[in-house]
Amino acid sequence: MDKDQTIIKALFDTLAVRVSPADQPFWYTSGTLGPYYINTHFLYGSEAQANQLLTLIEQAVQVPQDLPQILSAAILEHYQQEPVFKAVIDRLVEAVSDLDFDVVSGGERRDYFFSIPVAALTGKPHVAILKDGKAFWSDQNFQMVHELSGGALNGQTFLHVADLVTEASSYTRAWLPTIARLGGTISDTAVIVDRDQGGREVLAQSGVELTTLAKIDRALFENAQQAGLLTPAQTQQVMRFMQDPHQYMVQFLSEHPNFLNEQIRLGGKAAERAQRCLDQGYGQI
Repeated sequence: MDKDQTIIKALFDTLAVRVSPADQPFWYTSGTLGPYYINTHFLYGSEAQANQLLTLIEQAVQVPQDLPQILSAAILEHYQQEPVFKAVIDRLVEAVSDLDFDVVSGGERRDYFFSIPVAALTGKPHVAILKDGKAFWSDQNFQMVHELSGGALNGQTFLHVADLVTEASSYTRAWLPTIARLGGTISDTAVIVDRDQGGREVLAQSGVELTTLAKIDRALFENAQQAGLLTPAQTQQVMRFMQDPHQYMVQFLSEHPNFLNEQIRLGGKAAERAQRCLDQGYGQI
C-alpha cells in the first residue's frame, strides 16, 4: 500500500472521515446538511481514545506550565502502542523532513495530537499556544518548560503543526499573530487534512506554505471507493454535494419531505439545526 493510500485508509478506518448513508446526512453547525464529517483527531486511534486525550488536554490547560509534560507522556506512549496513529505521525514527520525550522508549534487543542509527537521525533523544542494567546516553550524532551514573553524567540523559525485547515481563520486570528509577537518567523505549516476551502490561499497571502497529508477532494473519495472503504452510492452523494452543496440540500429535502419535521421532534441540537435550516429558507414544516 502506498503512502497516500495508507493515510486514506487510516482516515476512514478510524472514522476521522465519515460518510453518511444516503438518507441520513450530517448536520453542520451552520444549519446545513452534508454527506461527510471530518474529525481528524480520531486518527489518534478511535473516537473514544481521541476524546480521552481531549479531556486530558482540557484538564492540563488549567495548569499550562505542566501541560507539555503531561501531554507528551501520554501521546508518546500512545504513539508506541497504536499502529494507526504511529503510521500517521511517521508519515507527517517524513513530509516535513526537508523543511527548515527551529521549533514546532501547535495550538489549543487538537493541534497538540500531532505537534507534540512531531517535535519529539524531529528533536525540536515545542511551543504550545493557548487560545488566550499565552505560549509555553518546552525543550525536545518536554522537561524544561517556561512561559514565553514578547520577543522571547527572536529569529527562531517556526513550523506550525495542526490537525486540519479550512479557511485558515485560526491561523490569521491566533497562531500567526502569537508567533509574530514572540519574534518568530514562519514560512511553513503542516496539517493532516486540507479541507480545500481556501485555507491554502489565505496562508500563502501571509507567506506560509502548506504541507498536507490529505485533501478533501473528489480524488480522495474516489480512491476510498476503489479501496472498498465506501460504497458507490456514498461516493455519488459526496460528488453531488461537492458539485453544488445548495442543490444537494434542495434535492435531499425534496426527496425526504418529512425529514425536518422528524428532526424538530428529536429536540436538542438536531432541532436547533433544523430550525436554523428553516430560517435559511430550506423546506417547510
